[in-house]
Amino acid sequence: MPSVKVVDILDRASILLQDASNVRYPNAELLKFFNDAQREINLYRPDSTITNATFACADGSKQELPAAAMRLADVTRNINGTAITQVDRQLLDESLPTWHETVAGANGIEHFVYDPTDPKVFYVYPKAVSGTHSIHIIYPATISNITITSFASSTTTITVDDTYANALLDYIMYRCYQKDSEFAGNPQKAQMHYQMFSNSIGIKTQGDAAVTPSPEAA
Repeated sequence: MPSVKVVDILDRASILLQDASNVRYPNAELLKFFNDAQREINLYRPDSTITNATFACADGSKQELPAAAMRLADVTRNINGTAITQVDRQLLDESLPTWHETVAGANGIEHFVYDPTDPKVFYVYPKAVSGTHSIHIIYPATISNITITSFASSTTTITVDDTYANALLDYIMYRCYQKDSEFAGNPQKAQMHYQMFSNSIGIKTQGDAAVTPSPEAA
């Protein structure tokens, strides 16, 4: 669980900006930049909010992820411990055209099918019976905005892992230096802090691939 407090990161930003009294950059504004930073990390590093959860299957083969899920990372097992493996939909379609209608028995779910182009839906084989089949799934969770009513006493912690604390700070600094001001406006410093943020979280075009399940090559 994260232990770094949001207000501690905001305080660090105020110190670096030489605005300890929060005249130029009020805490409420810094908090907006903080929330932007968490969403940016979540976008490029969905593994930053990876979640392991029990999932109660709905009736049928088609299953919809919880509202808090960005996409599916993996389906590991039935709650009774039986492993679940991923298969290619085309393989099932060709070898067992009626697979959507095969009902799971005592052994539970055997396979799952996932298409990243429809990220919040996956399919199970055999099809589940509501109230009977529960499985273990892994997914990256979406991030909600953090709100703070008292910056002097808040103990709210960051949502992402503590290892992203410096990245959060750099993104806040980047947004602050983007402001058009004769005192703090500095595009060079803004770019420097965004580069530091990018390097810290390891931005890469294959970011989503880090948590997208795919059948193992033999």
